[in-house]
Amino acid sequence: MISTLSNHQLHKIWCNSQAPLFFACTIFGIGLSISTITFGFTDAAQTIPRPYHDKQISDDPEYIRQSRYLTMEDGVKIAITVYRPVDGQNDRLRPTILHQTRYWRSIEYRWPLSLLKKDLPRGLMGTYATRFLNNGYVWVDVDVRGSGASFGSRPYAYTPQEIHDGAEVVEWIIQQPWSDGTVGALGISYGGATAEMLLVNEHPAVKAVAPLFSGYDIYPEIAFPGGIHLTWFTRTWTYINNELDQNQLPFRGWLTKAFVHGVSPVDVDHDRSLLMNALSEHQKNWSPHHESLNLTFRDDVPSSHAIPNIDALSSHVYTKEIAGSGAAIYSYSGWFDGAYHLAAIRRHLAHDNPHNKLIIGPWDHGGKSNISPFNTGPSAFDHQGELLKFFDYHLKDQKTGIVDEAPIHYFTMGEEQWKASQSWPPEATNVPYFFEAERQLTTTHPKSNMANDQYVANPNVGTGTQSRWNTLVGQSLPTPYADRPQERDQLLSYTSDPLEQNMEVTGHPIVTIFLSANTTDATVFAYLEDIDKTENVTYVTEGQLRAIHRKVLNPPQHFPKGVPYRTYTRQNASPLTPGSVAKLSFDLLPTSYQFKQGHRIRLSIAGADKDHFALLPGENPTFTIHRSNPYPSHLDLPVIR
Repeated sequence: MISTLSNHQLHKIWCNSQAPLFFACTIFGIGLSISTITFGFTDAAQTIPRPYHDKQISDDPEYIRQSRYLTMEDGVKIAITVYRPVDGQNDRLRPTILHQTRYWRSIEYRWPLSLLKKDLPRGLMGTYATRFLNNGYVWVDVDVRGSGASFGSRPYAYTPQEIHDGAEVVEWIIQQPWSDGTVGALGISYGGATAEMLLVNEHPAVKAVAPLFSGYDIYPEIAFPGGIHLTWFTRTWTYINNELDQNQLPFRGWLTKAFVHGVSPVDVDHDRSLLMNALSEHQKNWSPHHESLNLTFRDDVPSSHAIPNIDALSSHVYTKEIAGSGAAIYSYSGWFDGAYHLAAIRRHLAHDNPHNKLIIGPWDHGGKSNISPFNTGPSAFDHQGELLKFFDYHLKDQKTGIVDEAPIHYFTMGEEQWKASQSWPPEATNVPYFFEAERQLTTTHPKSNMANDQYVANPNVGTGTQSRWNTLVGQSLPTPYADRPQERDQLLSYTSDPLEQNMEVTGHPIVTIFLSANTTDATVFAYLEDIDKTENVTYVTEGQLRAIHRKVLNPPQHFPKGVPYRTYTRQNASPLTPGSVAKLSFDLLPTSYQFKQGHRIRLSIAGADKDHFALLPGENPTFTIHRSNPYPSHLDLPVIR
């Protein structure tokens, strides 16, 4: 019976019957096919990313495959797989796309599934490899050291040794008889970060990279947003890594065990003895969750002392070296990609190469789905074509039209339209909405000299299992936040009057709360929401802040304009004084969203998100939210006129 099922059916059965997690589904399955939408355009300033009509888009390329070990300078053997296209021009020198991953470069399937599966990279990366092979590129997959079939261990992610391995792989590539001496790199999530980190080596052969859906400053983007430990993620990511290091797929069920053997060994390892030795070395790998449990500040040293601090995991500390590479960077993310769209923005602002690009679409982590609340479902955007347009220009010197486009494209949800900009954030008018009596948001500055609202922080408030954070491990969100508990009476909410006309908010909303509490620390969560004429609530974006991190400092160069900057370091900690008023000013995650005429804007405040973030020890704080003339708590919205 199994042999009669299509690849798509097998993928669907497994994903639906086990766990709806993109990570496992994309490793096991064929991946989602992404079709091409043809858009019209009028000139070089078009607002829609111009579709790229490259060569064949066949799902069945002809190729030669070879898997082997490369020995690094320190003796560690790194597993790589090379795919070379066969297209009647086999003597032609070709550019190479390098994909370095921590999540297995390839899977070994058991019989009879092994008879049905072609040996190409799986899941979403398989769709990229297929498209690039069909357009004349060599594709190289690498298990980074301490993962997959590679030897070595991982004291932490992106060690200097791991980064240098990339340079050695590039050097090997350009010495091959099929190489034209040029290399590009791309990847999703961890693989996106390795693509960016490759530039730290400043290897002249690397001309362009595309970090897709990946981080830039790990502390505020994924480990401690707002300085609050995102325990759900560090725990889940640690589990995923541990399973892979034991040669098991995470979230596995009986179907996975029946058809997946594990990571693919290299070609010469017929008895898997080399693979077994490599896997034994992985048992020394670090535990991200354990290391993060004793951290509060950015400059805290993890308990193992193997990591200098959490910044060692972030590409932002290598800004000078990355810029020195001279390579073009395509920063690529979605509005519901955890907080990685903020990473894409900050990465783009940090570098001034005129060939750099930024795109933020209505996507989840990986871009497989549209998550605009007004058009959910599989993404129809041609990600592979967009990246071919980028790499064909930089690696093949082809006129693809990408240099004629605006450097930034973003998608406005609600309006369901692409926009283009020369800068981020786009020019906008700041519109303040002040907290007022009877839980109102108003554009009128409060006149009272003494007014406030009391709120007891409820530790049982959460955001459910369909949040932006859940997409970071690939969970699909049919409707974002659809399962969020109906806890309106447990949140402190302020709501505007109905809008007289449509209003586009694009950029970084800022919340300023004048707060006093009965504790020396607190966590504050703020959610921007859209209330339609039928009282239906649509989540727009969110932000959070741990009160001890509230100190705002002068921002460094290239930090997003108007966004409060904080270091999250121990020396800048500011505990609350119980009963005293403190100013908490923090940004919500950037968005582009159109509120419709007749809808109302709501800002909801909570003291916890039990489903994702750590709870502070001690008693539940009582907040006094001030909304007076001297203490005008408010929401600032960047409105596009």
